[in-house]
Amino acid sequence: MDFLKYFENIMDFFRSPVWKYMIYGIIFILIVVWLSFVYWTYRDARLRNTSALFWALMVFVLNYLGLIIYLIIRPPEYIEDVVERDLEIKRMEILLASAISRCPACGKETKDDFIICPACRKKLKKPCVQCEKPLNLEWKVCPFCKSEQ
Repeated sequence: MDFLKYFENIMDFFRSPVWKYMIYGIIFILIVVWLSFVYWTYRDARLRNTSALFWALMVFVLNYLGLIIYLIIRPPEYIEDVVERDLEIKRMEILLASAISRCPACGKETKDDFIICPACRKKLKKPCVQCEKPLNLEWKVCPFCKSEQ
């Protein structure tokens, strides 16, 4: 008998308007989360250069299953990351190419310690009068031994 009264009190709670509004609140929160996943998928797919509208519709129709499929299939990189990496590679290639010394007259490769170009005999540097290390033509003092040139 006591058990039936306890069960009846529980059933009264589930029949009350409070329970109904809690269910409506939970449904509202689930719909907001679902629509935010649709928006996030659209934005992320657009940044990754895939069909944004298609994937947003997939998540809209298939709900969380569509989101899981998108997360598995989506490209691993953003477009901006790919472009930035390519620019960094080009920058490093230019830096490496500029590190190679070339003769101003004939354009052949030379080393930094060459005094003349071995191909065209153009004077590239001058030897220090004291330590004989190669110096740029415009230097007035040797940076190695401090002697005046």
